[in-house]
Amino acid sequence: MRVLIAGGGTGGHIIPALAVARELEERHGAEVLFVGTPRGLESRLVPNAGFKLELIKVGQLNRVSLQTQIRTLFDLPLAAVSCFRLLWKFRPGVVLSVGGYASGPAAAAALLNGTPVMALEPNAMPGLANRLIGRHVKAAAVNFPAAGRYLRNAEVTGIPVRPEFFSLPAPPPMPPRLLIFGGSQGARLFNNTMPKIVAELFQAVPGLSVLHQSGPRFLAETEAMYRASGADPLFWSVKPFLDDMASRFAWANIVLARSGASTVAELAAAGKPSLLVPFAAAADDHQKRNAEEMVRAGAAAMLEETDLAEPKKLLEVLTGLLRDPERLAAMSAAARTQAHPDAAQRIAAKLVQLAKRP
Repeated sequence: MRVLIAGGGTGGHIIPALAVARELEERHGAEVLFVGTPRGLESRLVPNAGFKLELIKVGQLNRVSLQTQIRTLFDLPLAAVSCFRLLWKFRPGVVLSVGGYASGPAAAAALLNGTPVMALEPNAMPGLANRLIGRHVKAAAVNFPAAGRYLRNAEVTGIPVRPEFFSLPAPPPMPPRLLIFGGSQGARLFNNTMPKIVAELFQAVPGLSVLHQSGPRFLAETEAMYRASGADPLFWSVKPFLDDMASRFAWANIVLARSGASTVAELAAAGKPSLLVPFAAAADDHQKRNAEEMVRAGAAAMLEETDLAEPKKLLEVLTGLLRDPERLAAMSAAARTQAHPDAAQRIAAKLVQLAKRP
């Protein structure tokens, strides 16, 4: 069996796709080929994972300048031709569209030549590519029920998360620990705001420990702001990058984070309470939609970027959460209801079911 996986761009798209590819290869003996673009993370992550990758030239259409949109529209016909050639050469039994730049031309080519297409949508609001093909796919695997409104035959499977996140021990409730995580590159909003309130937060929540991931570029300036705050350095630590995120989640009682699909899925798997601040510039406002779904489930609280213009608001919300272990325990239980430990298996099994046999 051959499966073509199309799309990428961000880690939220490509990391779940790689987990599905491994499941297809190991459990079903499938041959998997990725198609992506040179500018997306797939150009590095897919070869590093040992899978073949074909690159096409296509850019963004959503939330970009008119010049970029025009350039993309000129690139699309050539990208579609490249995808037709790939389909003819590789002859996949099924195509998985994971969203991102390359998924549109590849999925469109597959639909036109009769190859079954399945969509994998990690966000509560599907991206433009998956929305455009959503009513024409054979099936869809979604992380949030809200995404199913845009996709035919959608099933809530969740998205794959590393197994270690599902078996983390609970930290002691007191004294509390706060993990601040802004993605691999950090979040300047968190870097600039937390040092302004950390001293007052320590006074309001005695014994609190803070671990703040700043991103490599912002380490020196973030550390300098923490030192200037006057907060006791015994109780805070700033790191450029955090490896072994599962153990970091296990350490924390609550996480202050963005609300990308992978982050939200890991929080659910770990049963970790969170305060989510969606990235306002995310395409289709999908991070806000993700955060709203977690809030609706009782698993998270949410502030918008504009709320952090006044640091006292962040101080107020964090203080209320950190001083309420019963609420944190309830949020933890609610987060686990959003977890899907068998996501990769279910998505791979559906692809096998849909695949045309040679």
